[in-house]
Amino acid sequence: MRFSMSGRPRGLALSILIAASCLALPLCLTSTPSYALSEIQREDVPSPVTPPANSDSVAPGAAVPMPEPPGTKPADGQPADDTDKSEPETPPANGGITSPRADPDAPPPAVVYDLNTLPEPVKRMHGLLIEACRTGDIEKLRPLIGKGDSMTQLSLGDIDGDPVTFLKSLSGDGDGQEILAILEEVLSAGYVHVDTGTPQELYVWPYFFALPLDKLDARQRVELFKLVTASDYDDMKQFGAYIFYRVGITPTGQWLFFVAGD
Repeated sequence: MRFSMSGRPRGLALSILIAASCLALPLCLTSTPSYALSEIQREDVPSPVTPPANSDSVAPGAAVPMPEPPGTKPADGQPADDTDKSEPETPPANGGITSPRADPDAPPPAVVYDLNTLPEPVKRMHGLLIEACRTGDIEKLRPLIGKGDSMTQLSLGDIDGDPVTFLKSLSGDGDGQEILAILEEVLSAGYVHVDTGTPQELYVWPYFFALPLDKLDARQRVELFKLVTASDYDDMKQFGAYIFYRVGITPTGQWLFFVAGD
């Protein structure tokens, strides 16, 4: 309602407005929506933790318990896990048997191309693998893969189901010809003989498995680019080792692994 100011004393109009304001004030203070919102917000806030009796003062915000900083022993006396997991792991110089063996501080192993220097069991397995690859039929690898504990490792993790089916799943064409081509190309590169005289003794193709990539000469980089692209090479240099497909054969002629990755 609007009050006309014409013809009325200013004092009377002012008194009316003041009276109206005073009547409206209790209604505002008892407004249900504002009070309900206040209560909802208060319920959402956790109850403050009562400070210990022997505490002299409590810093603002200390009512909510904060996690202990890294390296701090927990209150129950058990040792805390102070492992810093923020740094990425680097490949071990001599870790798992399938892991890259490139050690920049050690003299590089000899790179060998002459297959006649291989022990006869190793030479035979190498020949059987090349022959199977050239047939174009991935099923020819099945008897060489084996079964059970002696089965060739085809992945850094566990595989489910049939190993030949797994190899087909890795092949871009779906039938396994691409993976056969990769296997043949890997076995056609030079190789290295590692861990001589130990239970982990192996013949590994290609030799990049055991050489620092940043120390490859021009000829060796050409050989590497038969297996990977220049972009792959840059990625591997950042990682610190060759992590494409590699093959390991034991001195007794067991095809130990055919894996890729880190």
